[in-house]
Amino acid sequence: MIKTTKKEISRCLLVGIDIDELFFEQSMEELKELVFTAEGEIVGQVVQKRLSIDKNHVLGQGKLDEIKDFIDENDVDLVIFNNELTPHQINNLEELLDCRVIDRTVLILDIFAMHAKTSEGKLQVEAAQLKYMLPRLVGSKRNLSRLAGGIGTRGPGETKLETDRRRIREKLRAIDQEIIRLEKNRSIMRSLRQKSDNKLIAIVGYTNAGKSTLINTLTEAKVLAQDKLFATLDPTTRLMRLPSGKKVLITDTVGFIRDLPHEIVNAFKSTLEEAVFADLILIVCDVSDEQVDSKLEVTKNTLNEIGAKARQLILYNKIDKLSSDKVLLLKNNGDNLFVSAKQNIGIDKLKDKIDAVFSENDRQVKIKLPFSKMSLLRKIPKEKIIFYNNTDDGVNLILSINDGDAWYQKICQFEV
Repeated sequence: MIKTTKKEISRCLLVGIDIDELFFEQSMEELKELVFTAEGEIVGQVVQKRLSIDKNHVLGQGKLDEIKDFIDENDVDLVIFNNELTPHQINNLEELLDCRVIDRTVLILDIFAMHAKTSEGKLQVEAAQLKYMLPRLVGSKRNLSRLAGGIGTRGPGETKLETDRRRIREKLRAIDQEIIRLEKNRSIMRSLRQKSDNKLIAIVGYTNAGKSTLINTLTEAKVLAQDKLFATLDPTTRLMRLPSGKKVLITDTVGFIRDLPHEIVNAFKSTLEEAVFADLILIVCDVSDEQVDSKLEVTKNTLNEIGAKARQLILYNKIDKLSSDKVLLLKNNGDNLFVSAKQNIGIDKLKDKIDAVFSENDRQVKIKLPFSKMSLLRKIPKEKIIFYNNTDDGVNLILSINDGDAWYQKICQFEV
């Protein structure tokens, strides 16, 4: 299982290389938020615009000398690059800077290690960390045993980092086998859900868009909701009753982020499958964010990557942060949904919309159920019964049904 080290505040220097990237400034702001979430202290930032990244040292010698002087003068103990680094680059940088160096992927994995609570979540994080670190251990020029703790050291821990390839691969095989077992259990639970006819709604969106607050407002789930990136990691599923009386399951998923590392996407595929197998996907966006459109595009691309094909509703959250004029302008531009999960604004309209979506394919049927088959009456959800009348030879019913309802397959022979 994941081992955590003694909590320490890492003094971090952030480094970003701008290679004509459209969202570079936004990416650097996200890096700061990630460090904040990882409970690190930012003591400086270095940004350089380059045509390409040096394959050996990432930056030029002059900029590296500048960084080295800053490290020595400001007691920096961790340098975090916003770009993904190769094992060769990390080794060279650590040797030149005499300081621990990590990249954005390690930082995100570290945050996941902090927030994983369930057995499956912890195993998925550990597997992702080990797979990412394995090629980066070979030929390392630094003594890994001197790592004292802080950002980038949570998870497998120092002792695992010093093991050889064979032991790490053995550990990975054991973790993968356990994850497969848990995935089978999840598949069984999914089959039971499908038999129950409860539709599944998956809440997805860019990290910190308000997904946890939304599920709390809809279901009183009491999920941790903080103004931090990846504040919640493990999915929460709760039952919600719609205005029509229908019961649906609603679950949140891990937040998305631009250039979400493949290690994370692959490791959390079983968790993200809740979106793949959902009957409806609610995409939550922070409407007060200036980058809301680009972040919505990131979310849609990630859903395409994992193969989520269900119908999607776009939900613009946090309208309480906008002026009334701006909200009115947005509402008059399209038929998307606008809510404030925190202030409980627009939630009733959201439930009505969900109800309407799940009722689109409903139709009414007449059933003549003989007394000898009255036990089947218990199979019919109460909210599906529109009309009920006793007769001399049975019961006449008018039902609202969907051809996909499993319970209806048991009584469809009595349709008249």
